[in-house]
Amino acid sequence: QVLLVESGGGLVQAGGSLTVSCTASRLTFSDYRMGWFRQAPGKEREFVATIRGSGGGTYYKDSVKGRFTISRNNARKTVWLQMNSLNPEDTAVYYCAAGGDSATMTSFIQENGVAYWGKGTLVTVSS
Repeated sequence: QVLLVESGGGLVQAGGSLTVSCTASRLTFSDYRMGWFRQAPGKEREFVATIRGSGGGTYYKDSVKGRFTISRNNARKTVWLQMNSLNPEDTAVYYCAAGGDSATMTSFIQENGVAYWGKGTLVTVSS
């Protein structure tokens, strides 16, 4: 059974930084597109960032471009989301996701191309 385990969430003040990480197990990690989604209170889950298996081809939600950076280390089976200049609108549960074998970036962003989900880690940004 594939496991994606997130860590690093917490409380941070507006303007601050936080890095969340996701470690995979029972997965040929380098074969999978990885990404982050988030769900704010009372809202639907939304795409945040994705990175190809090779480590290139990153893509971000417009509102986080220039503030968030996604990266991965295939040897460590880990993907990170570094978040800078956080604001209260970034408050959400952040979910790690692994794309399926045939996942395109579009299908991944639309979630139908996501094969595995983590349980999420809460990020709270105080004003």
